[in-house]
Amino acid sequence: MNDLIKEAKEHIRELYEASQDDTLVFRNWNFKNRILGHAKTLFENSDLSEKKQEQVYLTLLFKDTHLLKNGLDIYSSIQQLQLFLRSKSYPAKDFKTLEQLMVFTANDAKPDSVLEEYLYDIQYAFLHDKDYTMLNELWREELQDLRGEDISLSAWRKNQLALFRSKHRYYTDYAIANWTKPKQKNLKKLVKAKKKNKKTVYKEKIKAKFKDKIVDRGVQTLYRVTLRNHIKLSDIADTKANILLSVNAIIISLALANLIPKLDNPSNTYLIYPTFIFILFCIVSMIMSIMATRPNVTSGEFTKEDVQDKKVNLLFFGNFHKMKLDRYEWAMTELLKDRDYIYKSLTKDLYYLGIVLERKYRLLRWTYTVFMIGMIVSVIVFSVSLKFFGPDRTLAVEEIISP
Repeated sequence: MNDLIKEAKEHIRELYEASQDDTLVFRNWNFKNRILGHAKTLFENSDLSEKKQEQVYLTLLFKDTHLLKNGLDIYSSIQQLQLFLRSKSYPAKDFKTLEQLMVFTANDAKPDSVLEEYLYDIQYAFLHDKDYTMLNELWREELQDLRGEDISLSAWRKNQLALFRSKHRYYTDYAIANWTKPKQKNLKKLVKAKKKNKKTVYKEKIKAKFKDKIVDRGVQTLYRVTLRNHIKLSDIADTKANILLSVNAIIISLALANLIPKLDNPSNTYLIYPTFIFILFCIVSMIMSIMATRPNVTSGEFTKEDVQDKKVNLLFFGNFHKMKLDRYEWAMTELLKDRDYIYKSLTKDLYYLGIVLERKYRLLRWTYTVFMIGMIVSVIVFSVSLKFFGPDRTLAVEEIISP
């Protein structure tokens, strides 16, 4: 850059800093620096004369300054450029070209000269940038603020797709060779975003249409998790009961095989009561374990009136296992027609599962208590019998009694 461009750049930077306009989120000083960087890259790979490069730089620097001064159109920017160049004794004959270039940038027309081709490519160089998606959204927000109207995302994407596909193309050799391919990648991102937005809009329309018919995900999760927890608790209760059954069965088997046959011996009579108490408690524990796991099957029948009055829970096998298939299919069809009936059936399922679980765990608690008391009492009785009626005590008594 020559000295004139450096002075112009510093002048424009001061204008942006002084304005502090929050509405310019896109065409701000950072974006101005971005397009100047693209211009430098393009000029380094071209044979454009220094004079023409200067004209392009000046046009790029001043083209949006009317936005900082609340100007209505590009002619406010042209006046600012004219005032600046007069202070620098810029040749008046060259100003006509600059004015034409400034008007060209505002009209969004197709380029008719080499300078216009360079300007056009530099202005739209950001279309190939990696952060185009962010810049595109900032562009939309800025236009909404400046125009004072809402621009829908779908309408904006449609406009951008038209820009990519038909309105815009690069003209200079370097831009065609190096910027076209990245631009196509950004086009693919736009198309993908549009399709995704269409799917989202479609889903929202479906949800709005069937709002009262779609089951809330939180409700589904509530029933699913609660039912699963109930079933797990039921499995745990059955496992605990089976453990007690197995332990007591082993104890009784060992007692019958090893302990009871020895009770015929007079020296072992002191073991009769401890053994009897021990086995008794084991048998009671087994009976209570069986009661905890013993299934309770209901009648398995229902009437048409039960279904119509929503009194029967069709989700539990005990309520339909004796019914004909066609009757059950009809009843399920009636159930599926009514969402409230479904919820009511699921709620009943939860309730009666809870009742069964309460019974199981209550019996299990008593079973473990009986087993524990049985073990303690058996040990105490065995110790007392051993101390007062054991073999040594029996012999001592016999010695005293014998002549």
